[in-house]
Amino acid sequence: MSVSEISLLVVVALLVLYRAWMGWRDGATREVRILLGKPYPILVSFVVAGVFTLFIVHAALALRKFPINYGQYRTYRDHMAMMRHEDTTLWYWQVVTGFAMFFLASVHLYQMMMHPEQIGPWASADRVWSGSWWPLYLVLLFAVELHGGIGLYRLAVKWGWFAGADDRATRRRLKALKWALSAFFIALGLATLAAYIKIGMGRDARIGKEFVPSWQQTSLQQAPATERRK
Repeated sequence: MSVSEISLLVVVALLVLYRAWMGWRDGATREVRILLGKPYPILVSFVVAGVFTLFIVHAALALRKFPINYGQYRTYRDHMAMMRHEDTTLWYWQVVTGFAMFFLASVHLYQMMMHPEQIGPWASADRVWSGSWWPLYLVLLFAVELHGGIGLYRLAVKWGWFAGADDRATRRRLKALKWALSAFFIALGLATLAAYIKIGMGRDARIGKEFVPSWQQTSLQQAPATERRK
């Protein structure tokens, strides 16, 4: 397995863990509050910086396989049109989505790294809607899901994961699984983006207020009045 393929697996795994961790309980700094008693946004910055570094390394390694000039690009396009092979076309779209991610994901990760205290339902919704970030996230959503799904499919084919007696049947099953997962995560991402937009559109009712997650609201209601005043 090449270094670029290993880096793809690591980046995909870290992105899954990163998204799960950031989404657990109503905001990243709240998780730290649970563990350490108060939020430490700098810890979130360190995590994002690690993901950002691996993302850049993977992109640098993958660039070696890109066409380096227009002549090579035209040769590949002509080759793809002549063969009409679905796997060849998938590789083309993996390159296109990877190129888009290099710019769009970098903007997103830099924002998270520099402003970890703004990760949460209200602040993120304000960024998505009031800050007009939703077009970037819409394109990034499709790019990430398609790029990661195609990459994992190609690795499974190359290294014989889930291989059966009939190679063509195995590829058909893997493609069906790949498109099913892509459709699921894209639908989930669109629903999440729509929720952020809806919350962001109601921003005027939240000006000057701090978001308090449901678990903390319950603890505050149960706490004595003297303790709440502290």
